[in-house]
Amino acid sequence: LTPSLPEQLVTYNKMWAEAQEALNGLLQREIEDKSLKPQKDHITVFQTLATFYIKYVQIFCNLETVYDQIVHPQKRLVIRQVLEGVMGRILELKNEMVELENSEFHYFDDILQDLKLSPEHIEIPIPRYFIKEKVKVLREREKILAQILINSGLQDIKPVSIPGALVIQISERARQGRLRATFMKQIYLEEKRERQARLQGVKGPNLDAAALRIQKVWRGFTQWKKTVKMREEEMIFLGMNPPPQFQRISASVARVHNVETKRREVQGRHETEYKKALVSIKTHLREIEGPDIKESLQDQIRQWFIECRHITGKFPDYPNEEEGGSTAIFSQKTPDQEEEEGWKMAPSNFLPIMEEGNNQYKDIWQNRDERWNFLQEYDPELIKEEKRKEVEEEIRVQVDELMRQELKNLKLAVDREKDKKRKKGKKGGKKVSAAKDGKTIDSLYKELVEEGLLIKPKTAKLSDYVGEYSYLGTTLRQVDIEPMPSLTDVRQLIALYGILPLGSQAVHEKAPLVKALLLAGPTGVGKKMLVHALCTETGANLFNLSASNIAGKYPGKSGLQMMLHMVFKVAKQLQPSVIWIGDAEKTFYKKVPKSEKEMEPKRLKKNLPKILKSLKAEDRVLVVGTTQRPFDADLQPFCKVYKKILLIPRPDYASRFVLWKHIILQNGGAVTKSLSISCLAKVSDGFTQGHIVYAVQTVLSERRLRQMTNKPLTAAEFLSSLARQDPVYKEEEETYKVWYAKTPLGKARARALLEGEEVGKGKGKGKDKGGKKGGKKGKKKKK
Repeated sequence: LTPSLPEQLVTYNKMWAEAQEALNGLLQREIEDKSLKPQKDHITVFQTLATFYIKYVQIFCNLETVYDQIVHPQKRLVIRQVLEGVMGRILELKNEMVELENSEFHYFDDILQDLKLSPEHIEIPIPRYFIKEKVKVLREREKILAQILINSGLQDIKPVSIPGALVIQISERARQGRLRATFMKQIYLEEKRERQARLQGVKGPNLDAAALRIQKVWRGFTQWKKTVKMREEEMIFLGMNPPPQFQRISASVARVHNVETKRREVQGRHETEYKKALVSIKTHLREIEGPDIKESLQDQIRQWFIECRHITGKFPDYPNEEEGGSTAIFSQKTPDQEEEEGWKMAPSNFLPIMEEGNNQYKDIWQNRDERWNFLQEYDPELIKEEKRKEVEEEIRVQVDELMRQELKNLKLAVDREKDKKRKKGKKGGKKVSAAKDGKTIDSLYKELVEEGLLIKPKTAKLSDYVGEYSYLGTTLRQVDIEPMPSLTDVRQLIALYGILPLGSQAVHEKAPLVKALLLAGPTGVGKKMLVHALCTETGANLFNLSASNIAGKYPGKSGLQMMLHMVFKVAKQLQPSVIWIGDAEKTFYKKVPKSEKEMEPKRLKKNLPKILKSLKAEDRVLVVGTTQRPFDADLQPFCKVYKKILLIPRPDYASRFVLWKHIILQNGGAVTKSLSISCLAKVSDGFTQGHIVYAVQTVLSERRLRQMTNKPLTAAEFLSSLARQDPVYKEEEETYKVWYAKTPLGKARARALLEGEEVGKGKGKGKDKGGKKGGKKGKKKKK
């Protein structure tokens, strides 16, 4: 039976307690590691980082589930704080592993085996609140975008549906025509049999022989049906085939959906009540406790006046607003600690956030009696504690103004000092003057849509980018062979570098900043799909600055600057945003082909690095380039812009096996025992996801789908459409590998591997010949 909503809430409270306990253990371990001596063993360092990474990912999965299910508004705030801290810490650990290994891809086969975990346990989940908390905004934006496209004629209006009576007439006439044709065929066949019988003089059929034949055929048929049924039951019993009710929606699943809908309603209602209570309780506190707080602050500051005059002989200067006012009077500064030499865990921006959330859980929620709060509504006492600090801060600002004037009067009366006017400097240094184009964000949004620079992203889930985990990554690296990344690794990096920072403002501001991302790989490996998945999973706007799309638009230098100003202004205002540059190599061509000179593909070459520099941590804007010919670009400026480069390979056998099954089911097909998926996966070696999708969609037409019940799919049907396409040959894949080895990260990786080999050989020779000389000769020879 499916548990009810109260039972599920108890379950998720327990899950939260377990996640907090695991997090508390990790935080204690991180604090202990800071006090240890710096580590020098490369393997030990990576094992430490990888273990922390895996455990934080598990906590992340549990906290994300808990945050989505719990309805208590104040608990959700604490969980959200810890959840964002864990997300940021995962990104920091990933960045440290990249710097340590000089590779974007990492393999944890041995660690997962030691921890008795499967690869699914380190799958990065996409927080559901990224979309759920702004559903209304996204729907409104979709309506506006669709209306602009229709008004500008860029999107066809849906055709008017045919009247119902006309549809019925057409269907009825077709039905009568089919019946008439069948009837005439029967008459024709009957007449033909009679004619042949008269010509051959054949006697009428023997009734006994006919009955015997019918019995024979029927008994054979019934026995065949029984055998097939027994065979199917045996395969289901052995676990080789799914049970018949596997595809049906069970009553328990339907009930789960109903409970989830009810939970969403309760979450929304409790959130609304909580926000109203924040305002009402704060107003009440200001009226009741405000005078007492004001009097207490004034007494403390007057005491400070007296103590300073007693010690120094004169009244002190009152701190200004920039220095914090009276809060600066009671603050204490701690001396900075010196760092030890060697490798140690880098300082984290998210550990304090997690520690604060963990302390809130231990101090407030761990042993809190909530038997009175069965409905999990807000707790007014906690709101009072929170708002009392805000009221005190607001009153402190007012008290500062009064006490400055009082201090001024005291100085005039006692010390007879003249008021010294301080020169007020310009706040914040130089401000970048925004271009006064006199246009609102709405008008700029409309203009960009009409020009085709702001486009509607296709609906694509990151989970649809299916693939299998690489189980031999660690083994291959141990024998100095660099493995090709799997599709699962690519999906993980898109989630880490794109979706998590774009989805959360708190994570983006403090995590290692990724401004530009390059997806490189052959045609059909899913580069564009990943761009659309980025937008779908985060609700981001999609801007298209591909060389082919901006050709002829906003000509000239001033026009280009205005276009980029508009694009990035709207992108920052309506963040999160993704700036997509298709065929990114064209912007950095070594030599522009004659056929593309009119298009001016290198328009963005000078301006793009400048704009990327202007992006700050608070701007959730990501530039994503896609390319299938990265070797045509000038490498140095290309890599200067795209510092994160993901090489997307063609799928291996395991990924193709999963892909064929997923794509066939996605397009309405059925996987039966007559369809050999392993055969298709073997035959399609070298073909990409795009090739497989094309082959499946070509075969699974509407007519073929209607025949599915009587004529199951076979592997041979897909071979002809697959054979009409050109695969990605191994030589082409090697070309991408060679190009990637020339990038800064590829060079660093190769250098690290080479140094490892040199040290090993140098040590061996030194040992054989007895001295340092042999080691040096070994190094020299290797170089």
